[in-house]
Amino acid sequence: MSDPKSLLVIDGNEVDVRPGETILHAARRIGIDIPTLCHDDRLDPAAACRLCLVEVEGARLMQPACATRTSSNMVVRTAGGRVERNRRFILSLHLADTIQERAVCEDNGPSRLHEMAELHGTAGVWPAIESERAARPDDDNPYVAFRPDRCIACSLCTRYCDQVEAVSAITMAARGARTTVSTADRLALTDTTCELCGGCIDVCPTGAMSERPALVYGKPEAELEKVRSTCNFCGVGCQVDLNVDRAANHVVKVTSPPPGTTVNDGNLCVKGRFANDFIHHEDRLTTPLIRAEDGSLQPASWEEALARTVEGLARVKSEHGADALAFISSSRCTVEENYLIQKMARAAYGTHNVHQCAAT
Repeated sequence: MSDPKSLLVIDGNEVDVRPGETILHAARRIGIDIPTLCHDDRLDPAAACRLCLVEVEGARLMQPACATRTSSNMVVRTAGGRVERNRRFILSLHLADTIQERAVCEDNGPSRLHEMAELHGTAGVWPAIESERAARPDDDNPYVAFRPDRCIACSLCTRYCDQVEAVSAITMAARGARTTVSTADRLALTDTTCELCGGCIDVCPTGAMSERPALVYGKPEAELEKVRSTCNFCGVGCQVDLNVDRAANHVVKVTSPPPGTTVNDGNLCVKGRFANDFIHHEDRLTTPLIRAEDGSLQPASWEEALARTVEGLARVKSEHGADALAFISSSRCTVEENYLIQKMARAAYGTHNVHQCAAT
């Protein structure tokens, strides 16, 4: 039985106190959801959006659940009049500071702000505030578009860039209503330390950070079908969600599964997130080719191509010996595929001439 001195109470539920744990995580352990806009478990809490304010008995002001540590005998209320009024008030403030029409705001990806507003309600539709945030119109990088009229200064993108990617290419600049996401000397991202991983797009709750190619394509994420796949650019095995326009049979963009669900924990590199245009490139081979008698390459079935490959390998081994053969695999293949290629080289053809590009 737990020591009563090591318990706190959240909405009438007794919870064990864990050293260093925040109210937000303690509440989640018992199935109580406290809404947030600026929180990500991969990042240090910033308490910027103020949506997660809760009542703590004995405290004069409400406390941010994402940044307040639990302690013994603490009594917390995450719902009720004062807390819910604050949420509606904060959501109305944020909506006044961005694009209020959800369909317009979600022209690229989902808006967590609008989702929260529909779930928890607002204090009314307030007049939109004309954005004073500076943009970077000369930033011609090919992947990341910053649209300041959608920004709510939650700093998720800059903290991700600093704490996860550790490159600090973007930062919060200016003050007050002019606070904006900027770079050193307002340089284009390609002239900074930015690795163009697109993580800033993934964490943005309003679409202020958006993907340029997807914006050009012009179909919002809500109209696309997500298909889980494995990134083929290296052997790590990062999981990706292909966002497919089924009507056009076209992969519009790639997004990452939610943090904590796959091996890549919500992260992708520039290749995994953006280098997908090869899928629809006009030069991509879509059928096997075999050499005809006149030396030209002709389309063939997989059965014909594999039979020709087996025939050629057997002929070389018969005429010149097994060590005349060499097998080269790729780091873009899975671990299992690379294992099979070396097994085929050694067990089937009797040679140790097998290499993999990741070894160089």
